[in-house]
Amino acid sequence: MTLGTLRRTLSSGVIEDSELMTAYVRGDARAFAELFERYAPMLLRIMKRKLRSDGDAEELVQQTFLQAHRARSDFDATRPFRPWLLTIAFNLQREVYRRRARRPEAPLEVEPAAPESERGGVERAQRAARLRTALAALPAGQREVIELHWFEEMGFAEVAQVLDLGLSAVKVRAHRGYKTLRELLERQELATDAAAEPPADRSAGAGAPRRGNRP
Repeated sequence: MTLGTLRRTLSSGVIEDSELMTAYVRGDARAFAELFERYAPMLLRIMKRKLRSDGDAEELVQQTFLQAHRARSDFDATRPFRPWLLTIAFNLQREVYRRRARRPEAPLEVEPAAPESERGGVERAQRAARLRTALAALPAGQREVIELHWFEEMGFAEVAQVLDLGLSAVKVRAHRGYKTLRELLERQELATDAAAEPPADRSAGAGAPRRGNRP
């Protein structure tokens, strides 16, 4: 299939990733550019959540497509492209963690005070920060499953392909991860509500004269 045919198919909304990759393997570099445009934003979004550094995330996306280029002859056109590409990205991301020899951290973000008209946006940002903190507290395996299933809206079968796990293992991790995440968010909400409550006024009557002690 030529790129011209692929572009016409793309405009009709029925393009297949595997067709683009097959065209690239056959020597059409423009087909790979189409795949980059399609998947680079998604990969960048995932890696920014994981690496907490825009520069590191962008570099990893570039490395992912470079590795995909090098492994193009290994691509199986009978299987979906997206899990294949994400598997490359996750393997590279794990290499980054191994080099750092530590678990990635999620910095707590403190939002500045804002006028009333802006507080809705600040509150949304604070909720997002609490969610990131709760996600970072999950075991890595559960966090990966939730990020792909919830944020990237992948089915469990595709998540299993990406992470090279059995379907039942993915479902177990999702069940445990979502349960723990709800508990963590509930604790954060309770702590936030408690911190917002004004302290009890215990000074009332402290300076009032007692009965029977009037001069």
